[in-house]
Amino acid sequence: MGKQIEGLGRGCDLVVGTPGRMLDHLRRGNMSLSDVKYVVLDEADRMLDIGFRPDIERILKNCPDQRQTLLMSATVPDTIKRLVNRYMHGPVHLNLSPTEMTVDKISQAYITVDEDRKFDLLVRVLEREVPRQALIFVERKRGADKLYEKLDRHFRGGNDAEGRKIVVSAIHGDLPQSHRERIMAGFRAGKVTALIATDVASRGIDVTGISHVINFDLPVDIDSYVHRIGRTGRIGRDGVAISFVTPEQGGHLTDIERTINRLIDEDRIDGFEAARPRRPSQIRAAAEAAGQPVPETPPPPAAKPVYGKRTKKYSSRL
Repeated sequence: MGKQIEGLGRGCDLVVGTPGRMLDHLRRGNMSLSDVKYVVLDEADRMLDIGFRPDIERILKNCPDQRQTLLMSATVPDTIKRLVNRYMHGPVHLNLSPTEMTVDKISQAYITVDEDRKFDLLVRVLEREVPRQALIFVERKRGADKLYEKLDRHFRGGNDAEGRKIVVSAIHGDLPQSHRERIMAGFRAGKVTALIATDVASRGIDVTGISHVINFDLPVDIDSYVHRIGRTGRIGRDGVAISFVTPEQGGHLTDIERTINRLIDEDRIDGFEAARPRRPSQIRAAAEAAGQPVPETPPPPAAKPVYGKRTKKYSSRL
């Protein structure tokens, strides 16, 4: 804080910071936004996901009406669109997504599993696949901590089928920055075999040694699925993406397949036979056979380029 106060006191042309710290300086009177000409909100979709929206709106209200606002976002959910409509006038949408799929070498598969057997399945998958390095995705920070504790306890002191020591770690937004940096340094150096991560914490992870991406929790947002599996198969290497799907998630799996315009192969592991995910067509057929009303089929998601590193920009000149 002392160095920041000193730097702001000298005057500066560019300030980079988290919403909370910027508001802190505004409350203390260390910083004024009255002369700001440009406002850039990076990773806008994730900033809103993790609850920064009230802070962001307070910051924008402290900025002049006559400014240029830029929102950088890998995806554009409804929350981003609402923010755009509220704080931007005549925005220009720049789509810098690649026009061609770039992860053709990634082998995609799903395994049907009941929710309470996911951990046992994960252990079996890691033992079978013997990944060079695996990135394991979960939806929530608390889930990351719980999974880390169980997985670390299971593999502690053990080796994989190739005799390598299995080291497990977890990363999410609640960890101190210094802790996250140590974990990422170990992962990049190949010292961590399996890294458990949330979508927010995984931003910026660009490690060429990742051979497997495992969706322990299937992402709610379809674009997140694409970002996750794109972490493997880097620099021409082959990659494997395996998703755990509960029987109730059949419709969501179908939506993902429609979006990526590709059928995902079904994988099976002995002892983990669960009811197959019920696809929309199966639900309709079952309703017809039972003489019940047939549920409406939602329209497929709009086709769009979805592979590779994606960046979208919103730019507004006021």
